[in-house]
Amino acid sequence: MKTFLNLPVKDLNRSVEFFTALGFTFDQNFTDENATCMVINDDSYAMLLVEPFFKSFITKDLADSTKVTEFITALTADSREEVDQLVAKAREAGSPRIGEVVEEGPMYSRSFEDPDGHTWEIFHMPLD
Repeated sequence: MKTFLNLPVKDLNRSVEFFTALGFTFDQNFTDENATCMVINDDSYAMLLVEPFFKSFITKDLADSTKVTEFITALTADSREEVDQLVAKAREAGSPRIGEVVEEGPMYSRSFEDPDGHTWEIFHMPLD
């Protein structure tokens, strides 16, 4: 089973530039002026949809992610260093908010916001 996240964005080019700086790639087969498919891994993707296009799929109001948090997208990293590296890239790419280090038992995590205010948590948790 594959996972597709659908996220509204104000400026598609700005979002592509931001996530490209973090090392993500995009599937050009699913990219046009309204949307792009960001590849997270072989089974997970984030569809970045410009707000008017995103609104065509919903009947409720669109949340303002710069003011409210509807959900947190959490991604695993292979090490603590990888967590810190990805968050550093987000800072360099202009993330409006970088979260503090959180250590809960063996879990190590950091978070950042993308240019549209969506929260992304990167965590490492050894499974040994």
